[in-house]
Amino acid sequence: MADEIPVLDLAPLLRGERDALDRLGPQLYRAFTGVGFYFIRNTGVPDALVEAAFAAAARFHAQPLDAKLAMPFSVHNQGYLPMRGNTSRMNAVDGVKKPNANEAVFFKRELPPDHPDVLAGKRFRPANQWPADLPGFRDVALDYIAAMEGLGRRLVPIYAAALGLPHDWFDDKFREPMFTLRMTHYPQQEPTAPADEWGLAPHADTSFMTILAQNKVPGLSIRLPDARWIDAPALDGHFLVNGGMMLRRWTNHAFLATPHRVTNRSGQERYAIPFFMDCDYDAVMAPIPTCVTADNPPRYPPFTYLEFMTEYSGANYDQRGRSAAGVALQGA
Repeated sequence: MADEIPVLDLAPLLRGERDALDRLGPQLYRAFTGVGFYFIRNTGVPDALVEAAFAAAARFHAQPLDAKLAMPFSVHNQGYLPMRGNTSRMNAVDGVKKPNANEAVFFKRELPPDHPDVLAGKRFRPANQWPADLPGFRDVALDYIAAMEGLGRRLVPIYAAALGLPHDWFDDKFREPMFTLRMTHYPQQEPTAPADEWGLAPHADTSFMTILAQNKVPGLSIRLPDARWIDAPALDGHFLVNGGMMLRRWTNHAFLATPHRVTNRSGQERYAIPFFMDCDYDAVMAPIPTCVTADNPPRYPPFTYLEFMTEYSGANYDQRGRSAAGVALQGA
């Protein structure tokens, strides 16, 4: 199934070749109008860092439950969400009703406690919560976050090229992008588990960009535009990238937000470390000019990150999550 999902080679971009963006742009356009996912290779992200991040996720979830609950999930979509703590409703497909069989912890940009946005209680701009008794965990998580933010920034000009825009068109909208690292644990699902029990139920992401490190334990499937579900292959040394409803809205529906799901019937514990990147907190997203035509007039008024995420808030959570007004869970 690898040939269903395009592969973009970033080596020419990393080498600074003058025409790299113009070559990659059409490839990305075809990916987002035909599949909604693409692989990237030669990213410059060390394999050892990816392995360390997966190991850190396993270490976190191996803690006693009380230690994880000491970092409660908050209004900022940050902290620890317990097993079966959410049900995919917003962005869901196929009439999902059961809670997702996973637990997850979320981290955002590292802001000091005295940062003005933290002091003001600005939503989605908190100080991170960190585990008290996991030496080295914070350093690994922050190193991985920095690598993913750098990778995401390198990808953004390709989106501009794909959309027929100047390569720097998004620059003023990604000066300090919003992002979330989610470390998820999918326990083994019994072979006798109901067919409608999911590790993560069929859904579309909310983000502009989701960057997913490849997982040695299978479980991720995506739904192609022709309604076929395929198992996403795991390609060594690659990342899998997709867009969500923010990208779809911003491109006036030119780009896909492709549904996907996770099941873990592998007989092993499964961990995932998706990184969700969006534009700046205050950036105004109006339908991109090259995506507006006489046949496709603007579908949405201009919006900001806060407006968009607030709109999606609270739909996917149980009573614990609703009381925290959490936003919809994202990614695999």
